[in-house]
Amino acid sequence: MLERFLLFAVPLVSVSAQAFCGFYVAGGGASLFNDATQVVLMREGTKTVLSMQNNYRGPPENFAMVIPVPIVLQKENVKTLTKNIFDKVDQLAAPRLVEYWEQDPCYVPRSFSGGGGLGALSAKAAPMRAREDSAAPRDYGVQIEAQFTVGEYEIVVLSAKDALGLEAWLSDNKYKIPDGAAPIFRPYIQQGMKFFVARVDVTKVSFKDGIATLSPLRFHYDSEKFELPIRLGLINAKGEQDLIVHVLARNQRYEVANYPNATIPTNIDLVPSAKSEFGPFYVSLYEKTLKKNPKAVVTEYAWDSSTCDPCPTPPLSMQDLMLLGLDVVDGGGPLPEVEIKNRDLVPPEELAIVERGIQNVVNQVAYRRMYSKGGARFVLTRLHARYDKTSAGEDLVFKAATPIAGGREFLTDGKSLEQGAVSYGTNNFQARYAIRYPWEGAISCANPQRGRWGGPPQGGKPRPVAAEDLGLVKADAALTAKLVESPVSEFGLKGKKDRAGIPLAAQGKK
Repeated sequence: MLERFLLFAVPLVSVSAQAFCGFYVAGGGASLFNDATQVVLMREGTKTVLSMQNNYRGPPENFAMVIPVPIVLQKENVKTLTKNIFDKVDQLAAPRLVEYWEQDPCYVPRSFSGGGGLGALSAKAAPMRAREDSAAPRDYGVQIEAQFTVGEYEIVVLSAKDALGLEAWLSDNKYKIPDGAAPIFRPYIQQGMKFFVARVDVTKVSFKDGIATLSPLRFHYDSEKFELPIRLGLINAKGEQDLIVHVLARNQRYEVANYPNATIPTNIDLVPSAKSEFGPFYVSLYEKTLKKNPKAVVTEYAWDSSTCDPCPTPPLSMQDLMLLGLDVVDGGGPLPEVEIKNRDLVPPEELAIVERGIQNVVNQVAYRRMYSKGGARFVLTRLHARYDKTSAGEDLVFKAATPIAGGREFLTDGKSLEQGAVSYGTNNFQARYAIRYPWEGAISCANPQRGRWGGPPQGGKPRPVAAEDLGLVKADAALTAKLVESPVSEFGLKGKKDRAGIPLAAQGKK
């Protein structure tokens, strides 16, 4: 997820709101709320594809986003997406809660793969253009570099010579700018950054319970720097902001270069009641991690995007990667589209066969293109940051990082599960938490094998539960001690089970 933009004239919700890479500005001084922002960055070489989904809470008036970008974006650089792709990415990389049942300690299995596949749990907005009477570029030092429409967005790309001039231009074009905006603008102007202004015509969007869900925006650009501007989003921030960044890169994990890095503790067993309190538990665990690692950006996921274990949702498909920027980074453009005419004249069973055939051809085109550029293996990294005006002195700068593993059903020493990140040949790290149900039947064999986990006795594979919308979840510090069953040495928690998930009482321990 991300680049971060400014949040202008947008009081945040009182519960730790998701951060945003730019700012929102509202016509007529209206107040807006940003409930959630999701951003996915695909990076290859010097090319970045940024996809962004935002929900807004506020009166149905025209509002806009202002985002610093390194180049002048043209219409061919910008497109809209559907929301489902963001839901899928968020679920795939989110912290997950799984359920495991201990298998019969007396059963001698023919083979055991170590947990693979175990399941669980207002009026129409006028185009945004400078007014002839008062917005001449030479008066403000502001130049309209590009202007176009994409979906419900009226877009202009601005360059500015002076921060005060840019502030005046936005103000005179009927945008209420918070006090103190110019000093935040200034570093971006000095770097030669442009300002992507996407104004929304709310007559083209729907509102439900006061929330407007806009079409996600995707744009791409070339830049030697791989960074995410976050400072502009702090101009009128009320307290702390949470930011979740998803990065997709071919065979490469990323972390930040200019803030401390930490990984979330993982493979922690929880009591059964945690199913109803998983979100607050996880936020509390995250806060403990930040307290131990001040100002850190926390890695919560780093895994091949085409696989997962366990899977809260199917992994990313070729079409998903294309939507998120593979068509750009591989340089082949969109995949071919085939239209079936007179569909109503084709019997349903034959139509299904034809559609599968077309999809197979499209997939072959995509795979040939991708492998000619370096293969299909994209690592999905999820980074979670929390900051405020005092802690975020710099934008986020990303750097390539070595592979890590953790959060798997893998006994590192034959007795216990890894609870942190370890160096590994490939990226297999996830924030995974488990509810384990020890064997309750009779144990009559001489050498019982404890700690073998699988699906429920009655069969089936319950789906893992993903912790979503964490920016809107309130922490409860007492939950970590209340819900944790396995020991967590990092936080001094002894737990009620050993690291293999066996109750201490069953081993004659207290």
